[in-house]
Amino acid sequence: MNFYHLTRGEKILCLKRTNVLDLLKKHTSIRSYQSTDIPENELRQMISSAQHAASSNFVQAYSIIRITDFEKRQSLAKLSKNKQQILSAPVVLLFCADLKRVEHACQIHDVSLDGQTVEDFIITIVDTALFAQNFVVAAESLGYGICYIGGVRNNPEAISELVQLPDKVIPLFGMTVGVPAEEQWVKPRLPVEAILHDNYYDEEKYNNLLQTYDETMNAYYKNRLTNTKDTNWSKSMSEFFNIPRRLHMKKFVQKRGFTLK
Repeated sequence: MNFYHLTRGEKILCLKRTNVLDLLKKHTSIRSYQSTDIPENELRQMISSAQHAASSNFVQAYSIIRITDFEKRQSLAKLSKNKQQILSAPVVLLFCADLKRVEHACQIHDVSLDGQTVEDFIITIVDTALFAQNFVVAAESLGYGICYIGGVRNNPEAISELVQLPDKVIPLFGMTVGVPAEEQWVKPRLPVEAILHDNYYDEEKYNNLLQTYDETMNAYYKNRLTNTKDTNWSKSMSEFFNIPRRLHMKKFVQKRGFTLK
C-alpha cells in the first residue's frame, strides 16, 4: 500500500495495523529472563488490557494468582516441572478458570449456581484462554517475553492446595513474564491454506500441505538456536497424541464442581 495516496488518518490507521500484525507474528516462548523487575503499574496495565478480551455473556470467568512467595515458587516449580523458568522469572502467574466469583454474585440474588454443565465448563476455559492471550499481547507490546506453562496440569490438585483455590476454580496453566535473556526464532506456523476452508471442510488438501510443512519444520528444528533435533510437525504430533496424557484431569475437574453433565 502506498502511503502517499492516503490521508493522514488513513496513514495512522494503516501503520497501527502493521505494528499489531508484526507484533503478533514475532511471538516466541521465552524460558530465560533477565533479573529486571516489572513495575507494578505496568503489570496492572497488562492485566487491565487483558480484561478487555471478549467474554461469553460477560461472565469474565477467570482469575490470576501471582506467586511472589519464594517457597511457593519452589513448590510450583517442582509440581509443574518447570524449575528453571519459575525460579528465574521476575513474574510468575497462575491462570485459573473461575466460577466462584459468579457464585457469589448469584448468592446476592438468592440464586444457587449450578455451573456443572459441559457448556459452563467450556465458558470458563474459553474466557480464561482469551484473557490470557490478551495479556500476552499486552506484555509483548511493552517489550516483555512470556511462556505458557501447561505443566501446571501435571499436579493440579496439589497446586490448588498450594494457592488455596476453592471449588469451582481450576488452575489451567502458569505463565512466566520478564525481560528476555535469550533470543528465539519464530516457529513457522501452518500455512493459511491448511487452516482456512471455504464453504466446506476440505481434508483432501492435507497430504500435500503437510508434506511441505514437514519439510519447513524439519529445517527449522535442525537449525534453530537451541534444542536442535531431526523431526517434523506430523512426526511430533503422532508421537504426542500416541500417548494418553494427564488422565487425572477428568476426575480433578469433576471434584472441583464441574460434573460436566
